[in-house]
Amino acid sequence: MKNKNLGRPVSVMAGGNSCCPERPWPSEFGARISAFFRISAFGLRVLLAAIPVLTLALPLRAAAPISADDIPPLRPAHGELAPTFWEHYGLWVAIAGLLLLALVCGVAWLLTRPKPPVVVPPEVQARQALEPLRQQPEDGALLSQVSQILRHYVTAAFDLPPGELTTAEFCGAIATHSPIGPELSAALSAFLRECDQRKFSQSSPAAPFSATAQALKLIDQAQTRRLALAQSAAQPAQSSVATPPKLDMKQ
Repeated sequence: MKNKNLGRPVSVMAGGNSCCPERPWPSEFGARISAFFRISAFGLRVLLAAIPVLTLALPLRAAAPISADDIPPLRPAHGELAPTFWEHYGLWVAIAGLLLLALVCGVAWLLTRPKPPVVVPPEVQARQALEPLRQQPEDGALLSQVSQILRHYVTAAFDLPPGELTTAEFCGAIATHSPIGPELSAALSAFLRECDQRKFSQSSPAAPFSATAQALKLIDQAQTRRLALAQSAAQPAQSSVATPPKLDMKQ
């Protein structure tokens, strides 16, 4: 049903009363939008007439000289940049780093280097090996161990050639070795032969041999011999230093 006053369709409710007018159809809405943005014939003619004028005016504006007043004033120049930390101290930091690296390497080398072996004198080694054997029973194993300790000591103390020798061969070697001397070599040979005799004896000896004590005495006797040899070798050297050579001066 249409409203006579407005000329627009209205919706009728069930009771016969009319409510708000209905919205315009989409075709009417589009027509209104196009009418709003549509350019009139007069406006189109004005726009076409203005385009050539604007086209001529822009090159003239660009070709016009720029006065000094048109240039904006320049900002004041920035100050000189300060040198950075590395520009100031880069060389010193590198030198300090190299020195620190060298110090660390030196400490690491000192801590990890192989230590020189401690040279123990032969007499000390022999006494340390014999002392624990004093309280042990004197059997064949003990006699063999004591004789081996004494032979190693004599070899090291008097610079004998190393090697595995029998008792007879070892006694012959020390008898012909002049630094040992006949007295010490005879005592050593007698001790070693007695040890062999007791080791291989079928019957037990009547009296104890006290091999450990006798070996320690022989070491003391050998040390006395070594000291006498060292003193005799030092006396000619001292006399040659103390006595200046005589000069044959002829007048």
